[in-house]
Amino acid sequence: MKDLKSWKELLLSEMRIRRETLLDIEVNTLSDEEMEAEFDPDYGGTNGGPFTIWTRKTVYFPLCYDGAEWVGSVARHPDGVPTSHQGGG
Repeated sequence: MKDLKSWKELLLSEMRIRRETLLDIEVNTLSDEEMEAEFDPDYGGTNGGPFTIWTRKTVYFPLCYDGAEWVGSVARHPDGVPTSHQGGG
C-alpha cells in the first residue's frame, strides 16, 4: 500500500523546522481542498500540484527530484543564512 501524503502534512513538517505553524500563513495559493488532497510523493512521477505559501518570515514551495516530492523553504527577507541546494542531487 502506498504511503499517501498531503501538501498540508508535508508543509507542517517543513514548518516545524522553521518554528512556524499554519497560523503563520499570510498567503497560500492552495485551497483548503488542495492542501488536504492526498497523493503519492514517492519516486516515479509528479503528483502534487504547484503552490507558493508565504508567512511573515518564510516562503514555502514544492520540490521534486526524480519524481519524489516534498516542501522546501527559504527566508522571505535577507537574513544572511546561506540556502542549501534544493531539489536533491
